[in-house]
Amino acid sequence: MIAEVIVDVAAYPIDRPFDYAVPPHLETVIQCGSRIKVPFGPRAVLGYIVNLKEDSDVPEEKLKPIAELIDLEPVLSEELLQLSKWLAEKTLSYEIDALQVMLPAAMRAKYEKFITVHQLENIQDEEFRQLVGNKKRIPLKQAAGSASLLRKLKSYAAEGIVSVDIAIGQQTEVKKTRVVTLADRDTITSLLESIHPNARKQKDLLHWMVERAGQTIAAASVIEQSGIQSPTLKSVIEKGAATEKYVETYREPEAPRLKDTAIPVSLTDEQELSLAKVTTSFDQGNAETFLLHGITGSGKTEVYLRAIQHVLQQGKEAIVLVPEISLTPQMTARFQERFGELVAVMHSGLSSGEKYDEWRKVHRGEVKVVVGARSAIFAPFENLGLLILDEEHESTYKQEDNPRYHARDVAIWRAQYHHCPVILGSATPSLESFARASKGVYTLLTLSERAKKQSLPTVHVVDMREELKEGNRSMFSVPLAEAMRQRLENKEQTVLFLNKRGFSSFVLCRDCGTVVQCPNCDISLTYHRANECLKCHYCGHEEPVPLQCPECQSEHIRFFGTGTQKAEEEIARLLPEARVLRMDVDTTRQKGSHERLLRQFSEGKADILLGTQMIAKGLDFPAITLVGVLAADTTLHLADFRAAEKTFQLMTQVSGRAGRHELPGEVFIQTYSPEHYAIELSKAQQYEPFYRLEMASRKQFGYPPFYYITLLQFTHEDLLKAVDFAEKGTRFLKDNLSPETVIIGPAAAAISRVNNRYRYQCLLKYKKEPKLTETLQQLIKIYRTDWIKSGLLMSVDVDPTSIF
Repeated sequence: MIAEVIVDVAAYPIDRPFDYAVPPHLETVIQCGSRIKVPFGPRAVLGYIVNLKEDSDVPEEKLKPIAELIDLEPVLSEELLQLSKWLAEKTLSYEIDALQVMLPAAMRAKYEKFITVHQLENIQDEEFRQLVGNKKRIPLKQAAGSASLLRKLKSYAAEGIVSVDIAIGQQTEVKKTRVVTLADRDTITSLLESIHPNARKQKDLLHWMVERAGQTIAAASVIEQSGIQSPTLKSVIEKGAATEKYVETYREPEAPRLKDTAIPVSLTDEQELSLAKVTTSFDQGNAETFLLHGITGSGKTEVYLRAIQHVLQQGKEAIVLVPEISLTPQMTARFQERFGELVAVMHSGLSSGEKYDEWRKVHRGEVKVVVGARSAIFAPFENLGLLILDEEHESTYKQEDNPRYHARDVAIWRAQYHHCPVILGSATPSLESFARASKGVYTLLTLSERAKKQSLPTVHVVDMREELKEGNRSMFSVPLAEAMRQRLENKEQTVLFLNKRGFSSFVLCRDCGTVVQCPNCDISLTYHRANECLKCHYCGHEEPVPLQCPECQSEHIRFFGTGTQKAEEEIARLLPEARVLRMDVDTTRQKGSHERLLRQFSEGKADILLGTQMIAKGLDFPAITLVGVLAADTTLHLADFRAAEKTFQLMTQVSGRAGRHELPGEVFIQTYSPEHYAIELSKAQQYEPFYRLEMASRKQFGYPPFYYITLLQFTHEDLLKAVDFAEKGTRFLKDNLSPETVIIGPAAAAISRVNNRYRYQCLLKYKKEPKLTETLQQLIKIYRTDWIKSGLLMSVDVDPTSIF
């Protein structure tokens, strides 16, 4: 038997299956999708079996045998193996990258070298003998620090006295807990009678055990409840009062304890209709994609929950994706309340061990619903009945590194494989999705009114130019400040949104105009007040705040722009009695910090929640009656064709946090561009008029959904080499693609240098390009075999979410 194996080496010549002989003792147990250890050149590596066959084109004497089988149960199903091939082809990435993205990081290979001793008696050297002791196997790293030991190791290895081999393990091991099974009552009683009177601690423990005879209890609980020490427990176990063993346990992520809204007794007519269409599609086994377009607060989540309920009743499984880790706690709380132990959670906020254990629950069929961020789309369910992407317009569903997949595309592929529906839900769908729904490629479901018939919040657009003329230089307009004061008096909650973390955007000298730049990137440093430093949000560079201008030595150096830290200070000055929670990347670095902050807010322990875009969507708290957008222009004037769309989406989403329950909501949007249609139309959540205007603009300038786009980026430490390779790549594309494909560039990226690497890019726009994949694969081949040697990094992103 021959196994086709993809090895754990991401390199161009190796991006194909290799044939290995299956040893006779493994023939009955080996399966596709299992991980194995195989010899590859002079070393051993991890491999994934993608196919089993009887014959090979490689001569039998040249076939190497598989060294070790790591998994008795395959970790990748037949479906996921097929998906990996499709993913590698679609995203133009290595197949090993596509396979590994489907597994938790804990299961990636950990390679460790060991010295194995074969002839201990022949080791004469005293230093080497001390290192080895009486052990047959020791880690190589114990000898790595000594040149003399390494020399001796080399000579002993040449004589065959020792050998160096590689052990392949996982990054994270299975967690095991020590449990104690107590003996029967008679055994413990007889031990009590025979034990020496001086062994008082053992007697106390045995008295405690008599009451619980026959039970199996965790050793830690025995020690805690009986008040004895571990050696005492060990002594009575040795005497036969109990037996001990280690059992496999899961690391359970802490369940979010957020106050949730009551389950509605009945659905609205629109919700009923949407649910009926999804369940009918499921019952008929159709791989149909639904776009659930519902205004904020229209009850999309309730439709998801009831659709999942229907699917579970038929013995099937469901995957629910949310775009932000900050949305996971509330969504998880809602799903766990409805489906209890059947829910697993997968997102980046979990530890490596917790992710691994959640994955194992899914793999073993112990849960039926997965709630998580982008990577949860690869949950190893084998009986899928429904896939849901909440807030489907979010750019976080696109992976930024290889393989550059979009979770929506993977969801649709898996739905076709399982013949089941997909729901894409959003109050502000991406233009591409709404255009597909308009053409009938997706089925459009509409929820046009809020679930409890509440009116949408009243939205006021505040022209900050007028505020400036009136002499108000604060970041809070007079009407917003007054509204915040009013909410404090009424004991209601406020959400303030500012999509900029830090204290201020940049530090500028007022005498010579110098802006303090990052030494590694072409971007200004952001001032962080908490630790009095300047930070680069691209490469992580930090430096102390200068007391004088680095160019002209003037002391007139000031902070300009604004950030969440500065907003927090201004609120403290404006409303000293207000309790403020700030939620941005800086305050949510620690594990569990999202849940902690949201729980505090849901329990009414804060009056104001101030944050970046992680608070803009999905949050549903009854006491929020005011939303303030402090600077609507931060996303509006970016050099990106999606800038207006992103602004409209953010404004609509953040406005939708207010007045979702009994209390009416009010929203203040502060802007210097009040006449822009993205801001004007977000006032009343008028998606379709916005869609028509934005589509006209996209058509005029030839952007998606009227054209497909692909972005190529070339980065190098040498500016001239970056330009040279970008020009060579662009010339190759022009020579090989049809004249209808528009090639823009090469040109410097919007941020032309990041981490001391210069960035040039080239943009392809096309309606139909039959030779696209083939041409890009040829260019990648040239890059991987030739250009990469000179230090160039080239990336190809098909359907990028941004062209920065």
